[in-house]
Amino acid sequence: MENGLDDCTQDGTVDLKGNPVLRSKRGGWRACSFVVVYEVFERMAYYGISSNLVVYLTTKLHEGTVRSSNNVTNWVGTIWMTPILGAYVADAHLGRYWTFLTASVIYLLGMSLLTLSVSLPALRPPPCKDVNLDNCRKASTMQLAVFFGALYTLAVGTGGTKPNISTIGADQFDDFHPKEKAHKLSFFNWWMFSIFFGTLFANTVLVYIQDNVGWALGYGLPTLGLLISVAIFLAGTPFYRHRLPTGSPFTRMAKVIVAALRKSKVSVPSDPKELYELDLEEYAKGGKFRIDSTPTLRFLNKAAVKTGRTDPWMLCSVTQVEETKQMLRMIPILIATFVPSTMIAQINTLFVKQGTTLDRQIGSFKIPPASLGGFVTLSMLVCVVIYDRFFVSIARRWTKNPRGITLLQRMGIGLVFHIIIMIAASLIERHRLSVAREHGLVENGGQIPLTIFILLPQFVLMGVADAFLEVAKLEFFYDQAPESMKSLGTSYSTTSLGIGNFLSSFLLSTVSDITKKHGHRGWILNNLNASHLDYYYAFFAILNFLNFIFFLIVNRFYVYKAEVSDSMEVLAEELKGMTLTGPNQVSSHE
Repeated sequence: MENGLDDCTQDGTVDLKGNPVLRSKRGGWRACSFVVVYEVFERMAYYGISSNLVVYLTTKLHEGTVRSSNNVTNWVGTIWMTPILGAYVADAHLGRYWTFLTASVIYLLGMSLLTLSVSLPALRPPPCKDVNLDNCRKASTMQLAVFFGALYTLAVGTGGTKPNISTIGADQFDDFHPKEKAHKLSFFNWWMFSIFFGTLFANTVLVYIQDNVGWALGYGLPTLGLLISVAIFLAGTPFYRHRLPTGSPFTRMAKVIVAALRKSKVSVPSDPKELYELDLEEYAKGGKFRIDSTPTLRFLNKAAVKTGRTDPWMLCSVTQVEETKQMLRMIPILIATFVPSTMIAQINTLFVKQGTTLDRQIGSFKIPPASLGGFVTLSMLVCVVIYDRFFVSIARRWTKNPRGITLLQRMGIGLVFHIIIMIAASLIERHRLSVAREHGLVENGGQIPLTIFILLPQFVLMGVADAFLEVAKLEFFYDQAPESMKSLGTSYSTTSLGIGNFLSSFLLSTVSDITKKHGHRGWILNNLNASHLDYYYAFFAILNFLNFIFFLIVNRFYVYKAEVSDSMEVLAEELKGMTLTGPNQVSSHE
C-alpha cells in the first residue's frame, strides 16, 4: 500500500456496504468532527427541555415542589435508563449507526409533539397567579397525557442515541495504532466539552427565552437544533468507520453464567491453555479480539472447561468468559456512582426552586433561575481544558500513566467534591432561611432580599466535580468494556444517571413523608421559606461521605484491563510486533 501503516485496513470496521475501510480514507478526527458538532446541537435540544422543566411544571401545570421535582427526576431517570435497550439493539441487531438514526426520528417526533403541547392554550390549564398552588386549576388528564406522552416519546428516542453516538465517535480511533490511540485519550474530554458547550447555550439563551419570551419559541428552537444536528451527522456518513453487530451481549453473558453454574462441581485446570478457546484466525476473520484467561472471578472459568459437550450453554470460549468478567467487574464501581448521580439531579430541581425565591433582578434584566446551570457548564469547560492541557502532562511525568492519573483516581476526586458541594449547599440554604426569618417571609413565601448569586458556589463546584467524575466515568465504562460490548459499557454511565434520578425521587418523597409525621411541618414543602432544605442537603453530605468509603473499598479490589495502565511506549512496542506479522493479525489481548 502506498502510505504504509497509515493506509492499512482498520480491523473490524467496515463502510455501510460492509466493505473493509482504509485508515487513510475514513475515521480519525475528520469523522469525529461531525459527531462532536452533532452533540453540541443535540445537548442544546435536550437541556433546553430538562433545565427549565421544573419551572414549567410549577408555573404552567401548577404542580407542587415534591411532585414537580419527582416528575422531572423520573423523566430524566427514564432518559438515562433507556440507553440499555438502545445498546442492546445496536450490539445485537441494527448496529450503532442504524440504531442511532432510527432513534433520532423518534426523538424528533417527541420534541415536535412537546413543542405543540406548550404552544396551544387548549393543552394547558388557565394561568394562575396565586402563591398557593392548591387554589390553582390543575391540568386535565388529556393535557397531562399529551405533555408527558411527548416527554416519554422523547425518552425512547434518546435511548437509541445516547449509548451509540459517543461510541460511534470513539470507534473512529484504532486502539492498536499508536497515533490514533493517543488521539483517543483526549477524545472523551473533548466529547464532554461539546456536550457542555451545547448545555451552556441551553442554560442561558433558551431558558431566558422560555421565561421571558414564550415557551413555544423556547421549545421550538431546540427542536430545530435537533433537526440540524441529525443533518450534520448524516453529512459525515462517507467518513465513518462502522462496526458490525456482534450479537446480544446479554445472551453472551447469560451463557457464561449458566454454563459455569451447570458445571459448578467441575474443577478448573491449573493451566489456562487447557480451557476451551477458538483459534486466533477465527477472531481475525470477524475483526474481533481474543482475550487471555485471568484469575479474577475464577468461578466463571468453569464455563470454559471442556467436558465433551459443545452446547453453547454448556461450553464457552475463554474470550467470552473474560468479556463477561469485564462487565461484571465494573458493577461495584457502577453502584458507587449512584449517589453522586443523585446529587446531579438536584441541579434541575431543588437548586432551581431555591433560585425562584431569591432576588433575580439586575437592572431591567431578570435572571432565569435555571440559567445558573450555565455556571456548572462554564466551570466544567474550564476544568476540562486545564485538566487535559496542563494537569495530565504534569502528572504523566510522575506516574508514567498516559492519562496522568488512573480513571478511578480521577473519579475519586470527583466524589470528594460532591461531599464539599452538599456541605456548601446546606450552609448556603441555612443562611437563606435565616434571612427569610429576619424579614418575616417564612409564612407568605415572599421573595427574599438576597441575590440569586449566593447559590453560585454549589453550581460552580458541581461543574468541577463533573470535570473529574463524569468525564472519567464515561471513559472508564467505555474503556473497560470488551470490544464487542462497547455500547453496553457506555450505557453503564447513563444507567448511573438514570438510577441516580430515580433514587432522588425516592429520597425526596420518603424524606418529605417521614419529616411530616407526628405533626411536624416537614423538610420539603411547596413554600421553601418554611422548609428545611438545609437539613436535607446535610443528609446528602453524609450520604456522599458513606458512598466515598464504599468507593475506596471497591477501588482497592478492582483489576484494570491491561491497556488502561500500560504506557504508550509499551503499546507502541506491541503494535510493532503486530505489524511484523501482517496487517490482518489480531492481538491476543486487548
